[in-house]
Amino acid sequence: MAVNDSSVLPGGIFSLLDTDLYKLTMQCCILKFFPDVSVTYSFTNRTPDKKLSRAAFRWLQAQVGKLENVSLSADEIQFLKTTCTYLNDQYLRFLSTFHLQPSKQLKLIFNPIEDTGQESDLGDFSIHTEGLWLDTILYEIPLLALISEAYFKFCDKDWTYAGQVEKAYQKGLKLLEEGCIFSEFGTRRRRDYHTQDLVLQGLRRAQDEATQKEWKGKLTGTSNVHFAMKHDLLPVGTVAHEWFMGVAAITNDYEHANEIALRYWTATFGEGVLGIALTDTFGTPTFLKAFRKQVPSLATAAPGPATTLPSAVAATLPDVESLASTKPPLLAPIDGDSTHQNQRPTYAQVFTGVRQDSGDPLDFIKMMREFYDKEGITQKKTIVFSDSLNIDLCLKYKAAAKAQGFQPTFGVGTFLTNDFIQESTGKKSIPLNIVIKIASASGRHAVKISDNIGKNTGDKATVEEVKQRLGYQEKSWAEGDERTRWGTPDQPAAS
Repeated sequence: MAVNDSSVLPGGIFSLLDTDLYKLTMQCCILKFFPDVSVTYSFTNRTPDKKLSRAAFRWLQAQVGKLENVSLSADEIQFLKTTCTYLNDQYLRFLSTFHLQPSKQLKLIFNPIEDTGQESDLGDFSIHTEGLWLDTILYEIPLLALISEAYFKFCDKDWTYAGQVEKAYQKGLKLLEEGCIFSEFGTRRRRDYHTQDLVLQGLRRAQDEATQKEWKGKLTGTSNVHFAMKHDLLPVGTVAHEWFMGVAAITNDYEHANEIALRYWTATFGEGVLGIALTDTFGTPTFLKAFRKQVPSLATAAPGPATTLPSAVAATLPDVESLASTKPPLLAPIDGDSTHQNQRPTYAQVFTGVRQDSGDPLDFIKMMREFYDKEGITQKKTIVFSDSLNIDLCLKYKAAAKAQGFQPTFGVGTFLTNDFIQESTGKKSIPLNIVIKIASASGRHAVKISDNIGKNTGDKATVEEVKQRLGYQEKSWAEGDERTRWGTPDQPAAS
């Protein structure tokens, strides 16, 4: 077959685990605390010049329809049970019979620029998702992957798979030789399934060589649970902005939303489990006010015997036997249980570290150093960098983070799974920059205001209201232009 002929390769989505781990961890929390909350999601194309053809859209519709038939196999459930031990038995039982229902929960619309009825007609498209949060949270990642696949399968075909394994291998070697600890984070904007598979083949080869040479760098895993299972890697990840956005919309308590969301998290998984905190949903300074608060001495739980046990019983909160009598975080006092509270650790102490995903990473490093120093926290903390990385940026942020006493790690995504050249010109083949965000929960708008104005999402009036309520100081970052984040058409192909 031709090197860019994907017709005989696996197409679309054929496993529920072909998603990022944090979708499963968040769904686990939702089952425990928010099983009846209704939500909507919105799609945004930050590269609006890249449009789908009618043929691409129809392929996308067909692939979305097939999601209804996807379920977990016994082997996949067993993989989760043995590898992701923080996922509780109640959740795994739920997931073992779970099915998406796109015919009821999704609405796809194609708006041709000039409607001639031809398959080649180009147009904008929209995707609206609506249903219970519990039932719809797993759509985001496969939908984004399918949109990208549709575009590069039908609209931009000036590329091949040639050299993808070698390219990933060389990138992996460079990162590993330089002592970088990193994971593959590229599902949502991958060129297609086959590309991600090739990339992981190259990265595994690089890790094998690095192990032989005893380099300090390490490939720690992939955010994609399916590929972790396929390539014998660890699935990695903790939580997404969606979690904080959803909790804030449900409570309409933006002043305490970060703390409430952290309480739910530790109530589900326990202290120190899945312990990388995402800081920037409503601006990192606001998050740090919650991060310095003490973890309640009792885990909080929703009513009912099925939800009273934390997920990782062996490594979770004390006083498990008293969970049934505690209140869910929404009903518990914001200041928590005062009993022995002065001996309780803070979230900043029990969380392993933080993830940087917007704004200037160098400013973030300084901010976190000042925060930990002020809190008297001397143990070495981790910063996970995950915003639009390449090799040069990884090395730059590694040096800066280490100089401030942090352990830097990296989640590298689009740079690995959508790095191609145009065959006809030798120039860079630009990826789509597309996102799907939770838009409402419990009938209220859900918003994100981030550490960089270019990443703000949601209802504009609500965004402005939340900024006022939190005293948010607007920030912009010269390198954070989302329209050209992954390059320009005249850019040379060199990575």
